[in-house]
Amino acid sequence: MLRTAGEIRFDGKRISGRATEDIVRLGIAHVPEGRGTFVRVTVEENLQLGAMTRRDRAGIAADIERVYAHFPRLKERRTQQAGTLSGGEQQMLAVCRALMLRPRLMLLDEPSFGLAPLLVAELFAILRRLNEETGVAMLIVEQNAALALELAEHAYLLETGRIVMDGPAAVIGADESIRRAYLGY
Repeated sequence: MLRTAGEIRFDGKRISGRATEDIVRLGIAHVPEGRGTFVRVTVEENLQLGAMTRRDRAGIAADIERVYAHFPRLKERRTQQAGTLSGGEQQMLAVCRALMLRPRLMLLDEPSFGLAPLLVAELFAILRRLNEETGVAMLIVEQNAALALELAEHAYLLETGRIVMDGPAAVIGADESIRRAYLGY
């Protein structure tokens, strides 16, 4: 849908210009900014939609229970229409829906946007745990630089759409000029 330039590769294969459904079948899940839940269907139906490309019914049922274990509030609301959830719950649902794909790579666009600080901390702790437990790689675009650097192994610092620095997150987070300019200390 967008005009692109350059080349995007995943697992050594060129994916730029491929249809979205083909990219999803490669194991790439997207959690868009602004939640992106299907508001007129239930929480559980949203999760089932996330597993749409899968055929292993027993695995899907097990994964639904697994995401409910990570996000118990969603289990409490599984029959509730997604559009009636709070913003934080919708963000959790968007992450869970992406996990239902059993992705190899999750693309998260501003996952903390509009969330209360306690909910942000909870969400990022769960993302860290999911990364450690499942090995899913995550590409996170996040304006809260301090939070992103705590979670990341590698970081790219963008300024007006250009990469101005990249390297190990711990190194970038320890750089005094970066700390003053972007982290507020």
